[in-house]
Amino acid sequence: MEYNKMRKIENSRVLVTGGAGFIGSNLVEELLGQENQVVCLDNFATGERENIAPFTANSAFSLIEGDIRDLDTCNRACDGIDYVLHQAALGSVPRSIKDPITTTQVNIDGFVNMLVAARDTQVKRFVYAASSSTYGDSKALPKVEDKIGNPLSPYAITKYVNELYAKVFADTYGMETIGLRYFNVFGQRQDPYGAYAAVIPKFVISMMKHEAPVINGDGAYSRDFTYIKNVVQANQLAALVDRPEAINTVYNVAFGERTTLNELYAELRKNLTLFDPLIASIEPVYGAVRAGDIPHSLASIDKARELLGYEPQYSIGDGLKEATEWYYKNLEN
Repeated sequence: MEYNKMRKIENSRVLVTGGAGFIGSNLVEELLGQENQVVCLDNFATGERENIAPFTANSAFSLIEGDIRDLDTCNRACDGIDYVLHQAALGSVPRSIKDPITTTQVNIDGFVNMLVAARDTQVKRFVYAASSSTYGDSKALPKVEDKIGNPLSPYAITKYVNELYAKVFADTYGMETIGLRYFNVFGQRQDPYGAYAAVIPKFVISMMKHEAPVINGDGAYSRDFTYIKNVVQANQLAALVDRPEAINTVYNVAFGERTTLNELYAELRKNLTLFDPLIASIEPVYGAVRAGDIPHSLASIDKARELLGYEPQYSIGDGLKEATEWYYKNLEN
């Protein structure tokens, strides 16, 4: 099935919380291109104004600058909305270990506010960003949705609590909710700077500066890296699926293959060398394993395939090629 033949949200009013963030802004861009009215709610704690700058002249786009920890703001944002794509959160396992209180306030209190607002304004469907961190210390591979372990960080706890709250709101108030457990999403607009930057843009910016990227551990840890366009596809399918058994549950959103950090580094170096031959000689340095990191992550996407019709169009290699070109053209050299 071709991506352009997948079900898409069209001629609807859609709220994207965290719409100025990496994933949120990619959703906003796609939705605006499909004749939707799009509302972005963001407090710019981690989102960037430059991510939504291209959309501000579009009459179909509106920005509410506010915080999901404020219920009145959530109610205003949900007014008249058909679908909520809830991406707003404080991400990062290390950030949550350093500051569990703020992570909890945003990711749990803010999430409940959004559920209440969506309930009270009678939105059709509440799709939310869940997380592969929910699998915790489970060593089973691949990860399947109904078998999780003990959480390894405050962040992981908050994302699992989101799933529990979503189920309770579905059972108690008749809401339609779907959680998407993202696996290591990457792509355009992902921030390479700061203490909590994701590994791919962090590696890229280091090599573009002719500096050795730091690999935590020996590089054998592996992840199911997932290109942003696969995530955009999954959100739309989740919003529109009309099979009763597909609603009020959670899905893995991934590609379904493992890549080690050493393999990732080698692929990024190869792609970047096409733009700058000097990068070919850069070797990584190895540092300590980060607290809260799991050794390996690999998703089963069978459930999403069967119930949502999800069929990821971008492999890790395809996604890295497209993303590397964007990074090189848009990141400061």
